[in-house]
Amino acid sequence: MIKLIFSILFLMLTGSYASIGQDKGLIKVAKLGKEGNPGLAGIRKDFIKKNPGYDIFYLPSTQNVPSKAVTQVLFVQDGGGSATITAANGDKQTSKIAVGDIVLLEKGEIMEADSLLGLLAFTVPDKPDSNIPAFIRPDWDMNITDTPGGCATETNAYRRILLTWHKDVGNYIWHSINAHRVRIMDSFSHFHPEDQGFDEFYLVQMVMPGAKLFTSENVEQISDPESIKQEELEGLIQEHRLEVGDLVYLPRGVMHRGFGGILAQVITVPGFIPGSEIGVDHFLRQINERLGLRGKEALPFNRQASAFQVIR
Repeated sequence: MIKLIFSILFLMLTGSYASIGQDKGLIKVAKLGKEGNPGLAGIRKDFIKKNPGYDIFYLPSTQNVPSKAVTQVLFVQDGGGSATITAANGDKQTSKIAVGDIVLLEKGEIMEADSLLGLLAFTVPDKPDSNIPAFIRPDWDMNITDTPGGCATETNAYRRILLTWHKDVGNYIWHSINAHRVRIMDSFSHFHPEDQGFDEFYLVQMVMPGAKLFTSENVEQISDPESIKQEELEGLIQEHRLEVGDLVYLPRGVMHRGFGGILAQVITVPGFIPGSEIGVDHFLRQINERLGLRGKEALPFNRQASAFQVIR
């Protein structure tokens, strides 16, 4: 009860709900690797407006990444092999790379690969700390091990944290952009506040049959379960079937919950700010119980996270 009262006061004070549910079409999905990368232009337009100094683009079937005047963060989405980073002074670093890895190119650096790659690229205004390696390989780096939590709380969770906010979670600290590669079986339903949260991406790399993503842009409604009427349920929560190569843009303020087996690189800009995951499963459960919704009529929620509000 104390947690619930605190979280409600927190939301009232920050005004996090103010614009939620007023603007439709905030959630966007791009199909990377398909001709023209449909949907990516819309994501990019919204993303750079919300995050000055950042940019996002996709490099399909490439072996060469030219230098830029800012840091580039490359997420390997397709292909594999060996890659070499060459600095402006001629120094070189070479590593194997595969899907799920990240390559960091600092200002003036180029990358050349020995095979074709598909790369989701972010430009980031800040330079990474010197202790972060240029090649971050979640399945090969002994500093990166399974860390259950967040969207994967089961004890056998595959959740590898590549870039994080604080030392308690991982070794590679960078507040400008964070990422963890995770297999999502049944995450809790949550959103990131407008004022103190972050934009999030799901870069889908494997999908089990029937896997889906639940979303809602109606967090303000959901958070007042006593006011919701039966006729307002339609469209309250959306269901998205996912495919490998999908890039899902989840801006601040929208609810989301992965379900059924999604292996994704979960990317946040800025980093994964502690205390900015606000759960709503307890509200969804209250709506179901108050309206007597059962079976297919019931709103989907994570039962384990529904006893009280979860804030992480």
